[in-house]
Amino acid sequence: MTVHQPLRGGELADADTVDMPIAAPADVTEENSFWLRPSVIWTARITIVVGLLLLWELASGRWIRPVYVSKPSLVAERLWHWIESGEIWMHLAATLHEAILGFLIGALAGMAVGLLLGRNEFLARVLGPFIVVLNSLPKVALAPLFILWFGIGLTMKVVLTVVIVFFLVFYNTFMGVRDVDEDLVNIIKTMGASRLQILRKVIIPSALLWVSTGLRISIPYALIGAVVGEIFASNRGIGYLIQSSGAQFDTAGVFAGLILLVIVSASFSALLTRIEKSLFRWRRSSRPAG
Repeated sequence: MTVHQPLRGGELADADTVDMPIAAPADVTEENSFWLRPSVIWTARITIVVGLLLLWELASGRWIRPVYVSKPSLVAERLWHWIESGEIWMHLAATLHEAILGFLIGALAGMAVGLLLGRNEFLARVLGPFIVVLNSLPKVALAPLFILWFGIGLTMKVVLTVVIVFFLVFYNTFMGVRDVDEDLVNIIKTMGASRLQILRKVIIPSALLWVSTGLRISIPYALIGAVVGEIFASNRGIGYLIQSSGAQFDTAGVFAGLILLVIVSASFSALLTRIEKSLFRWRRSSRPAG
């Protein structure tokens, strides 16, 4: 069995795929099926989290200076203070606005360009090297340049987020489109299907798994783009909270900001996963029986 993996580096211009062997999954026996139950898995996860928090609480002040790691109790206290004062909602809304707007624009642009280059060999060979070069640039290093171009307002954070998300979604869309069965496309063509019908009935459904993977991967990076922009230049947002807390050597505030980011990122990833399951359930149910 083989799987097509996304290309890296200059391989985009050649538009090839790499065959990699995948081992068949092990049979689930009665002995190990117990450990695969959702309740058992969640119990193990919660146990790990609680154990790490207890170890953190005990280690801080005993083996590690609190100024470096703070304590879970102090982090929870700081989070509650932000919630009680209402301060957190303004900063959370600012970060979500920047991240969601940048994610939507970057994802749509990445899917459009990936679809275009994936189906056009000439454009893929001409523009491929340029895209590889642009993708090789560290995105964080572009933040000072974007500040010069767009100022320190909303636009700068959105543009930085768009640039980060675009390449992640583009490469997955490109490879998803290239992974389409050309024999199936040719059969549909001989049946008189138009380009739009081929796109709707074959290419997009076939590439959907790749695209959804790119979208799910890009969610935390969208938050990273927004937060990095806020750290560089902003007076609101979770990135600003982290930056200002760090400047005051407030380790609890830094960890509280990081926990907020984890919660937001996990929530969006869970939402996208549910949407994915609904889409692929629809795809399976729409297939003819047999």
